[in-house]
Amino acid sequence: MLGLLMAVLTLALAYFALLDGWYLVRVPCAVLRARLLQPRVRDLLAEQSYSGRVLPSDLDLLLHMNNARYLREADVARAAHLARCGVLGALRALGARAVLAASCARYRRSLRLLEPFEVRTRLLGWDDRAFYLEARFISLRDGFVCALLRSRQHVLGTSPERVVQHLCKRRVEPPELPADLQHWIAYNEASSQLLRAESGLGSVVKDQ
Repeated sequence: MLGLLMAVLTLALAYFALLDGWYLVRVPCAVLRARLLQPRVRDLLAEQSYSGRVLPSDLDLLLHMNNARYLREADVARAAHLARCGVLGALRALGARAVLAASCARYRRSLRLLEPFEVRTRLLGWDDRAFYLEARFISLRDGFVCALLRSRQHVLGTSPERVVQHLCKRRVEPPELPADLQHWIAYNEASSQLLRAESGLGSVVKDQ
């Protein structure tokens, strides 16, 4: 029995030491919860909420939530959001997948130890290659927007239009993207062109 216990402890230690253990547990759990325990969201543009609380492991040396943790929490909330509205299922049915191609974050106020918050995620729209999502970190103490994240989910193996058509059973025109998001997309494209030129790739090779 002692040997079995030591083996289990060794495996657990190796799992958390060599892999990003909690992340690999949380994302599948969030997706399963969205699919099995929560009602399906039919409106692709509807906002969804994912609750959290600042834990000691989230803190940096200044004793507020580490900047990188916002990206992780947004990632978990985004996975749950796409599962609940059916996008993940549609991607799987079409033999496709989506990968994070770009993100940006604006930090407005720190989240402190044990402070409850919500990540409110919504789909802003799509173009011929990607979905664009927004995540707002809302303090549940006073409703303040502590951080705002934007992300670009590049679709591989199909197109966002086909994913939406699969879900809605008809062709749907994408909504007009907000002006500030269009500026960000233009910045990303200009950056990609610059990096391709520096690499000698010209305009042949496209970024994700």
